[in-house]
Amino acid sequence: QVEVVESGGELLQPGGSLRLSCTARGKVFSRMGWHRQAPGKQREPVATISRSDRRTYAEAVKGRFTISRDNAKNTVYLLMSSLKLEDTGVYYCAADDSLSARTYWGQGTQVTVSS
Repeated sequence: QVEVVESGGELLQPGGSLRLSCTARGKVFSRMGWHRQAPGKQREPVATISRSDRRTYAEAVKGRFTISRDNAKNTVYLLMSSLKLEDTGVYYCAADDSLSARTYWGQGTQVTVSS
């Protein structure tokens, strides 16, 4: 059984920093990443990382967010700094199973940036 669990969401002020964590269990995942959904908007990709450490970032977060991964723990992290109001949203972890071409999602963790 596959399980994807995020943690770390908080309420914080602009300019702050936060680290999200996500652990996926049940399979070996080729790529893991973070998406987010702001109120009234569609879910959008934020950052992804492969098992070989190839990383991608959305333009809006480049230079502020860093994604990393511990393959032994099937865990991915998102270090967010210089947070802005527009970073507010529910952050979802996604884990790709290359064998089945299926993506598994977590339940989401709320990040609120507010002054």
